Amino acid sequence: MDVLVLIDKLDDLVHNAKPVPLTDQVRVDREEIFDILDQMRATIPEEIKQARWIVKERQEMLAEAKREAERIIKEGKEQQVELVSQQEVVKLAEREADDIVDEARAREREIRLGAEDYADEILNTLEVNLMKFIAAVRRGRERLQGKDDAELEPAER
Repeated sequence: MDVLVLIDKLDDLVHNAKPVPLTDQVRVDREEIFDILDQMRATIPEEIKQARWIVKERQEMLAEAKREAERIIKEGKEQQVELVSQQEVVKLAEREADDIVDEARAREREIRLGAEDYADEILNTLEVNLMKFIAAVRRGRERLQGKDDAELEPAER
């Protein structure tokens, strides 16, 4: 389950809770809150695992792009060696090899940038989700602390 859905459930639980008469406090079902928190604990590691998988995939894509670039460069150099016999042919081979190298470098860069953008987008989404989760937890704790403070005040008087 998505962490944001769980945060919304927790928020709804607090907002729809029955008020305690003559106070600014509400009553919430402790078991429901614990259940939602347990689901959050189970969901967050899964999202982190997905982010790690994305980083791994990015690294594999970069490695594949590098291997492809090296293969193309190697092919270009092999073609260049074969055409050494004639000067005009040699010049042509050098130009073609340079074009292949440039193309390989451009392709490798394009793949690398695309993979980095994709990984950054996924990690940004995860970061936003985690920040919302932290904010919801803080609000819940603040509400609980507010309840504790309100219970102490009448006793101190």
